[in-house]
Amino acid sequence: MSSGKVKTGPLWNKSKEDLKKQLDELKTELGQLRVQKIAGGSTSKLNKIHDLRKSIAKVLTIINSKQRAQLRLFYQKKKYLPLDLRPKQTRAMRRQLSKEDASRITQRQKKRQTHFPARKFAVKAEL
Repeated sequence: MSSGKVKTGPLWNKSKEDLKKQLDELKTELGQLRVQKIAGGSTSKLNKIHDLRKSIAKVLTIINSKQRAQLRLFYQKKKYLPLDLRPKQTRAMRRQLSKEDASRITQRQKKRQTHFPARKFAVKAEL
């Protein structure tokens, strides 16, 4: 069994199978501690349960972040990204027109601009 607290540094170098194995060990240990708590365990077991839960969260976080990194590499050259890999931003920013789309002009607007350009007036400034 593991000793409780897990440091995240060494976890990054482990393979996916090792991480899954460690996760299973931590979960079984947590289950045993919960049974002992119900049977009438000491307060040190409560602290150990807390540490184990945090360790499980750390292992899961590393597994998920590695998986997301692999997905980012897979979708790097693709046209579309999955929604959870796109930048979050705000709803308004996500719906905003791109610079290219915002600068586009319809044929009718082009004709109007060429045939009826904005008038330039020579106005005498009064002092």
